Formats: sequence, structure tokens, C-alpha cells
Amino acid sequence: MEVGVVGASGYVGGELLRLLISHPKIHINMVTSRQKAREYVHRIHPSLKGFIDLTFSPMDMEKLANSCDIVFTAVPHGMANNIVKDLYDRGIKIIDLSADFRLKNPKDYIKWYGWEHPFPELLSKSTYGVPELHRDEIKKSQLVSCPGCMAVTSLIAIKPLIEHNLIETDHIVVDSKIGSSGAGTKLNAGTHHAMRYGVIRPYKPVKHRHTGEIEQELGLVAKKEIKVSMSPHAVNIVRGILTTNHTFLNKMINELELWKIYRNSYKSEPFIRFIHDKKGLYKFPDPKFLIGSNFCDIGFDIDDENQRLVALSASDNLMKGAAGSAIQNMNIMLGYEEMDGLKYTPLTPV
Repeated sequence: MEVGVVGASGYVGGELLRLLISHPKIHINMVTSRQKAREYVHRIHPSLKGFIDLTFSPMDMEKLANSCDIVFTAVPHGMANNIVKDLYDRGIKIIDLSADFRLKNPKDYIKWYGWEHPFPELLSKSTYGVPELHRDEIKKSQLVSCPGCMAVTSLIAIKPLIEHNLIETDHIVVDSKIGSSGAGTKLNAGTHHAMRYGVIRPYKPVKHRHTGEIEQELGLVAKKEIKVSMSPHAVNIVRGILTTNHTFLNKMINELELWKIYRNSYKSEPFIRFIHDKKGLYKFPDPKFLIGSNFCDIGFDIDDENQRLVALSASDNLMKGAAGSAIQNMNIMLGYEEMDGLKYTPLTPV
């Protein structure tokens, strides 16, 4: 298949190219960048030197549509709308890594992003790209919208608890820690090394936009409205997410029963691992041991005294939180093996 990547000069775009280069059934035909047009890809992504000899192209919709079977859009939020609409109308398969088609209710874009969606009719045609929730829909979709990195990491941990009616649905608290690559390549005063290094910085304690995705998707599972309180923190790592999800039990459950629920929910999922060890330092999920991989690790602990279940989940925000999910979705859309181009063990130590 001939593939194009729009907005390939950022962290997510670079990660997409890294994965696509080694994919057994893919040829990268065109990569675009508005700011880096006509520059060699390896000058912006030096780790790819010797693997790709393309230059970044300026945006040319005709060329993109005529030369590519499937296109990834990895541009900032709010900038994908027109590109995706044009490609969709031309019959091209699209995997969008922005937030522009994640939410189903047009009013939610006003609430969470502060702008009115220009193509609300496309929202119902987009599939939310989490295979663990929507695999059958992804197979048939022309447009797949990849999830927010903190949203997918949290969703995977909480979904089985909602499915089995184990927890209160009006009182879920998501505490998320994320590395600096989650902020992208655009510079600001808070991303300089002197200001970013050594921090544990709360940056959107309430009303973070990923909350809307979590509420939407858990609401579909529960078939009712869900209330989620989310607080993210920037921490002193480059890649990785850890979500500590505080949920409150409707009824007490023991550890063995909870294990069975999680294992049954994800028994056929190639990228879900369970981490809950009685010995050693690494008893629970830790993003340090996921870097460079598409896995999401899940663990838990039960607070009997307060009828609280702490569901922990970890991922690499550039992989399962972005480019890895995109490749997984592509494989499903095109009928390939789901792990094609993604059979990487995590890097350790990092």
C-alpha cells in the first residue's frame, strides 16, 4: 500500500515514519510539512538517516490523493478538519491523529476545544480508534480518529470495571502523569530545559480536553452518562504516561475475581499486559518499561477500608498514545496482521 503522512515533522510524525519504514506491506510515498518543505527527512529526524531518502513536500492535495491509498494526518488540533474533509470526499482512507474527529457530539467541541466544528456531519462517520473498544467498526471505516494519549491509557484500565458494573459511574478520578514529548515540538517558556527539567507540574487540574473522550467512550460502554474528573501532570521524563484511576466499588470484590474480569476482557488483545507482582521493585505498571512499544500495561490494588479500587495503567504516549495506535488501526483497516510493524519489545534501560 502507498502511504502518505501529513505533518510528518513533529514527534508523532517522526514516530509514524519510524514504524512505517519497517512495516512489511507499506511503502511511504509522500510526507508533508508546511514548515520543513523541501528539507530532507533525516535532517529533522536524524534517527531515520539511512532508512529514508525522501524530502518533505509542501501540501499538494491532488498529488497526495492520487499517489496514496491511505493517509495519516498528524497536524495540530483544529488544522486537520479541512484536510480530512477533502481526502474523505475523494474516497481516501484516513487515520487522523489530531482531536478533530474524536468527539461525536458537535457541541463537545465548543465545550472542550472552544471552537465550532466545521463538518459536524463527518463526526458520525469517524470511528474512535481504540481497537480494544471498536475493532469491528475500525475494520469497515474510511476515517479513523486516534485517541488522546492520556485518554486511551485511562480507558483501557477502566473499561472492564464499567462493563461488569463494579464501580460508581458518577465519581471516577483520573490522575495522569505524562512526559515532555506529549507537548509536541512547538516551543514555549515552559518547555525549555531549564524550566522543564525536574518538574512535577500540574498544568490543567480541571477540564482537560481528554476528559471529554473518556466520558464519551465509557458512557457508550455503560449506556449512560459518566462523570470523570481528570488532572494531568507534566513529569521529568521524555516519553511515557502513568494514569492512576481512582474508582469506587458498588460491591466488594476480591483480587482473584478482579484478575478474572481483566483477563477475560483482554484475553485476545495483543497489546495489553497485566502487571501485578508480589515481589521486586516493579509491582505495578511503570512507563519506563514500555518505551518504544505499543503495549499498555494494567495493574490494580483494592482499598478495602474505603471501598476504592485503584486501577493503574501505563503506556508510551508516542506509541500506544499516538503513532503505535495509528499503525494498529491501519493494520485492522487494511486486513493485515495486527502486530505488523509493531513487534517491538520495549527499550530498557532508558
